[in-house]
Amino acid sequence: MTGRERFLAACQGEAVDRTPIWIMRQAGRYLPQYRALRNQHSMDTALRDPAIAAEITLLPLKHFPLDAAIIFSDILPPLTAMGLDLAFVPGHGPRIGNPLRTPKAVDLLGVLPAKEAMGPTLKAIKIVRRELDARNLALIGFAGAPFTMASYAIEGGATRTFEHTKTFMYSEPAAWDRLMVKLSGMAIDYLKAQIAAGVDCVQLFDSWVGALSRYDYERYVKPYSHRVLSAVENSTVVIHFSTNTGTYLDAVAEAGGHVIGVDWRTPIDEASARVQKPVMGNLDPAALLAPWRELMPHAQEVMQRMEGQPGHVFNLGHGILPNTPVENVQRLVDYVHNYNHG
Repeated sequence: MTGRERFLAACQGEAVDRTPIWIMRQAGRYLPQYRALRNQHSMDTALRDPAIAAEITLLPLKHFPLDAAIIFSDILPPLTAMGLDLAFVPGHGPRIGNPLRTPKAVDLLGVLPAKEAMGPTLKAIKIVRRELDARNLALIGFAGAPFTMASYAIEGGATRTFEHTKTFMYSEPAAWDRLMVKLSGMAIDYLKAQIAAGVDCVQLFDSWVGALSRYDYERYVKPYSHRVLSAVENSTVVIHFSTNTGTYLDAVAEAGGHVIGVDWRTPIDEASARVQKPVMGNLDPAALLAPWRELMPHAQEVMQRMEGQPGHVFNLGHGILPNTPVENVQRLVDYVHNYNHG
């Protein structure tokens, strides 16, 4: 099987010749070539220049026989098109200068068509698609899920407590609904534009939703995630990824997606049994910082738990860490591809 065939078949629960693998944030800071490019170009420049974004997307494929690439971008730039003042601050990450704190601020948000708001990323997809067609590899597009996007917009940056987000969600339920409707509409339009541009699969990232209880997830989040996922499920393969949602992973699966991304906190076979869908995951990214003698048993644990069952895409439980040794990534990819299920 080609990498593209293997990846798409596993996502649909079909038998494959070997377990496919890609790595979240695989085109990132652990690669010396990426760091060299970023020394020349800011994050904003890399996101706005299709040629640079395409080059970064393809970087890991020059090093590792991965089965899929994920377009180099970020979940947050669509917020700029809505009227939020987003900046990527070196050493601190994304910051929003005018966070949403009132219903009026929600109502003032605009929603531009994705073709206008995210044109450079869509152009990068077309460039990468041509390259990947020659290699028979899959291309993944993505968007931020409504809750995670809302949290960034309200908090203005990273948070541990989600104090502002939860206060707004609980205190202004009508404005929360309006915000989530806008964000889900934006995500649908953006994902559909990426599909039209040539991706084989899309992933909805809900990296922050694990801050909620099951009750809050089902009341304040699930309907909007379902709106996004159901709008694109008939167009392409969809991965629904969240973190720290092990206590209500079944509810996450009910929201939609053909494949459910699983973080490292839940054993992958237990997650598979609970969601009754193909699963993606779930090595702890920190394991890649260890020497191979310690990393290998962690990878083996994931593979043994699935034991050759169809419907498994190997990945990390979240994004790869910047200090990850490149040689560990190489050995991991080779190990997964050469694993003997017999």
